[in-house]
Amino acid sequence: MEIRSDSFEHRGRIPADFAMGAADGFGGNRNPHLAWDGVPDGTRSFALLCIDTDAPTDPTLAGKAGVEIPVAHPRGDFVHWAMVDVAADVRAIAAGSASEGVVKRGKATPGGPPGARQGLNDYTGWFAGDADLAGDYHGYDGPYPPPNDLRVHRYFFRLFALDVATLGLPARFTAGDALRAMQGHVLAEAATYGTYSLNAGAEG
Repeated sequence: MEIRSDSFEHRGRIPADFAMGAADGFGGNRNPHLAWDGVPDGTRSFALLCIDTDAPTDPTLAGKAGVEIPVAHPRGDFVHWAMVDVAADVRAIAAGSASEGVVKRGKATPGGPPGARQGLNDYTGWFAGDADLAGDYHGYDGPYPPPNDLRVHRYFFRLFALDVATLGLPARFTAGDALRAMQGHVLAEAATYGTYSLNAGAEG
């Protein structure tokens, strides 16, 4: 199974149109186009995750005046999208069909393939203490790496072909919940990634 995007080249830079953050404020925050083929026999649904694997593990450093986050700073995952129960006959997601612009406090009913279910992304926790932005962030919300981070971030779009039509997750679920529910049901996985940074001196 293979996955690709017309919105960015594999290992190439993701345009600001598909990011939450841009050099001059908010980006377009549209979901990128994704398409896949080579689906294994027996596939009954798909799950899709988008994860930044280069998020700083000390969030207090993000945007801190006079501080640059070094490339060697310990990193962790930040989830930008968790979608499950995508129908087995779906082979593409159009750009902007699941997210179009920034919605403060999060999208309550994001778009996507008919029948698919959208989980919470990690902006839910990130904005939890912000009176203006706190809320449940469902579906896709794009890259917004700290502008003072010297590392270029990688955003992995991971597609899973599953042997079940639904993962049976509750109404409010996370990528971690989806990964646990997938155990023993994955027929194939495909991934592609793009990069993004708001720091002109960042290193890959």
